[in-house]
Amino acid sequence: MIGKLKYYLRANTNIDDNQIDKIAACFKLKTFKKNTTLLLEGEICKELYFVHSGCIRTYYITQQGQEKTRYVAFENSIATSIYSFISQQQSFEFVDTLENSELYSISHKDFYQLISEIPQWEKFYITLLEMAYLYQNKKIENLVTLSAKQRYDKLMAETPIFVQRLSNKILASYLDITQETLSRLKSK
Repeated sequence: MIGKLKYYLRANTNIDDNQIDKIAACFKLKTFKKNTTLLLEGEICKELYFVHSGCIRTYYITQQGQEKTRYVAFENSIATSIYSFISQQQSFEFVDTLENSELYSISHKDFYQLISEIPQWEKFYITLLEMAYLYQNKKIENLVTLSAKQRYDKLMAETPIFVQRLSNKILASYLDITQETLSRLKSK
């Protein structure tokens, strides 16, 4: 099962097979049921996850009690509460599973130990941070410049898996629209 993780690392780094084995050995397989909370607001994030199967998300809860989904990770992607993982400060967001999920997790300690031991892992980390920045920047840009319909249409064109696998509640939260607006957009 660790093959997917190794494939992901090979595809996204220039790390040789011996170092890939060393990195993969630091990841531990964990199985979670749907709707399992991995991190609560106020906790310090100690793990980064590679999604082997299933789906996880990071989200905030506003003062009005509304969920605002920041990121959704399906198979073969990485997710964590990035602010809390890097800073080791309390998280402002939650992380939970949206489906039964098999996740490979690496501890904060092991992650940063690998950075000090394997220069290519540090380069991978920089690439990971750049991808996260670009993703979030594009998401903010879409929220600011596109209408609800345009955001929905763009999501359908670029990542239809969101519409196929996420509940209307989560999808609306990700698009920053109401469930009623989402229903209207889906019916057109």
